[in-house]
Amino acid sequence: MRTPRRGSAIDQAEAVFKAATSKPETKPAARTANGPPEGKELVSLRLDRAVLEYFQDDGPGWQDRINAALRAAAGLDA
Repeated sequence: MRTPRRGSAIDQAEAVFKAATSKPETKPAARTANGPPEGKELVSLRLDRAVLEYFQDDGPGWQDRINAALRAAAGLDA
């Protein structure tokens, strides 16, 4: 017995390609009590050497301290 065809080989290849390369739909990030979405973005940022040394002098966690200072400066921690 012969298996029924499901579209041409090109149609099947396009469907496989689309499934492999399509960005999955995602829900928006949950909002916190302060309003901004949860999670963090990886970014590249140029800072003055003195500013970077100031935050790094206290050891590990310097990136979190910079983030906290930026949130305060932006008025996000009210």
